[in-house]
Amino acid sequence: MIIGKVSGEIYSTINHKFYDGKKLLIIDKITPTGSVTSGYLIAVDSVGAGVGETVLVIDEGNSARQVVDDSSAPIRSIIIGIIDDINIGN
Repeated sequence: MIIGKVSGEIYSTINHKFYDGKKLLIIDKITPTGSVTSGYLIAVDSVGAGVGETVLVIDEGNSARQVVDDSSAPIRSIIIGIIDDINIGN
């Protein structure tokens, strides 16, 4: 799983029918302390996340397909949670 921050939305007029009615978000990967790392993901939103929120992302196709309950879905990354707080113990 990946911790990320939503930095934007993607809009498409032509896409695979699986994506009809689904929101695609741009996710910047971050460390648990909130520092941005290199790279980003485009993920399907399954929890109602918005720009600026910290989220938990699955970036593995089979797991993402299980979340949407469609074994043939053309999906790799899906947001599965909005993170309220991260507590790193000593």
